[in-house]
Amino acid sequence: MTSTRQGDIHRITGETNVKVNINLDGSGQCKISTGIAFLDHMIQQISSHGLLDIEITATGDTHIDDHHTNEDVGIAVGQALSQSLGDRKGLIRFGHFVAPLDEALVQVVLDCSGRPHLSYGLDIPAAKVGSYDTELVKEFFVAVANNSGLTLHIRQLDGTNSHHIIEACFKAFARALRMATEVDPRRSEAIPSSKGLLEQAGTQNK
Repeated sequence: MTSTRQGDIHRITGETNVKVNINLDGSGQCKISTGIAFLDHMIQQISSHGLLDIEITATGDTHIDDHHTNEDVGIAVGQALSQSLGDRKGLIRFGHFVAPLDEALVQVVLDCSGRPHLSYGLDIPAAKVGSYDTELVKEFFVAVANNSGLTLHIRQLDGTNSHHIIEACFKAFARALRMATEVDPRRSEAIPSSKGLLEQAGTQNK
């Protein structure tokens, strides 16, 4: 990964050890091992459909449950996204996509605003997909939004199969993120805001 639009995060806590590298200008290459197979599969969707190169290694207390590792991977992914966006100069900034997967249909709309917010509207019928607790999908996106500075809206338009709903969500997120993080050739050197400023993740100014 050689792009300047790249984020490299190493997060260590008493519960997890997570390394994340993201290249926004990649080709969809993905090397990932979090110890949570379903999460690996979903992040592969972000890489493949968002054309991000993503490398993640994570170890954690998955002998207890997947919560800490799932959340900390989300935190590190969000921080790497924020780092790769830099001052957010030249971005399209807004992205949206509606992704189908068989009977499931999920809409994601996002803004690289620097103001973290998540509106989450998935209604996942099963408590688990394989060994993965489906309530952790929301926790992952909470962590990503809060640490990347994304305003993120997720809406389920249809769906009854839990795997299909979740995968459609990750695919829609990938394509919306790809759209939003593309460089706008008409203002490649300008901040995409009428204020002339987009806040970095973690700041409180509106």
